[in-house]
Amino acid sequence: MTISPDEPIWQWGFAILNRTILFTWLVMALLVLISWLVTRRLSSGTKMSQGQNLLEVLVTGLRNQIREVSQQEPGAYLPFIGTLFLFIVVCNILAIVPGYHSPTGSLSTTAALATCVFVAVPIYGIASQGIKGYLKQYISPSPFMLPFNIIGELSRTLALAVRLYGNMMSGAVIVAILVGFVPLFVPMLMQAFGLLTGVIQAYIFAVLAMVYIASATQSYFGAVHTDAIEDHSESVPTDGTHPSMNE
Repeated sequence: MTISPDEPIWQWGFAILNRTILFTWLVMALLVLISWLVTRRLSSGTKMSQGQNLLEVLVTGLRNQIREVSQQEPGAYLPFIGTLFLFIVVCNILAIVPGYHSPTGSLSTTAALATCVFVAVPIYGIASQGIKGYLKQYISPSPFMLPFNIIGELSRTLALAVRLYGNMMSGAVIVAILVGFVPLFVPMLMQAFGLLTGVIQAYIFAVLAMVYIASATQSYFGAVHTDAIEDHSESVPTDGTHPSMNE
């Protein structure tokens, strides 16, 4: 019995199509279709479709989570973090469909997702602080920390990929083993538990990605906030009176 989603199902020359690629395309197509169906008739009034209502609840929840984790406005991060979460959660939820193999059960998929986060962190960091300000973090608090900071960047990317892959693959292995011993009730319970685990893993992946991005931009926002406080304190007279009181 083969449970790996990387098993080839079609090959022509150098082109190889395996279950991971096939089901990844299907998930992408499903997300695009649902997005088109929900957003084609958006309403700003009190009457709205159930799809739009669910979409607004989802977007609001994502924005609140991003704001809570990063302590920043979520607008710049919502498209990337939201896409990560939706893709992973749909991949995991569809595991209840017979014959479906979740792409997140393949190390190639989780490594690609972790690589996206690895690339996004410096992009957001440079956009917020500039190249010089972002690279300065790697030699903080001293230049001797440079190799350790680089190793930290690489290790957390590897941890993201392995954590998601390990959790999803282990669930598939356990269900496959239990099917051979108890072919009815226990696998059904494990499938239900797997759905919950899949949603939690998607949430954890998205939160960790936001934490890494926030760590690359936090010093900039902290400096801005500190400068604003210092400027405000300088505008207040030392005699305790407020400028508006003298007008």
